[in-house]
Amino acid sequence: MLAVTEAAAEAIGALTAQDGISPTGGLRFTLVTPEVDGAPLAVALAPEPAAGDQVVTADAGAQVFLEPGAAELLSDKVLDVRADEHGQVNFAVLEQDVPRG
Repeated sequence: MLAVTEAAAEAIGALTAQDGISPTGGLRFTLVTPEVDGAPLAVALAPEPAAGDQVVTADAGAQVFLEPGAAELLSDKVLDVRADEHGQVNFAVLEQDVPRG
């Protein structure tokens, strides 16, 4: 299942509050076919999950909604935020650290 870092949860909370989205809202990922600019996913703020979405709730209460294709693609990933060279904060999808046993 997608993991959400504390920084990403705070960013989601700030974005939803800024856009006046209710506490039931969150960030929604959908699979894009064909890929747009090489990206297989689209992301947008949503007031609530769509039917069939997987809902991931972060410790801080922020929610991420994943349509089924996006949920499968992101099942072993971590959602984080990173600042680019201009200081702009962007969401980043990273590999999860999987313990080797």
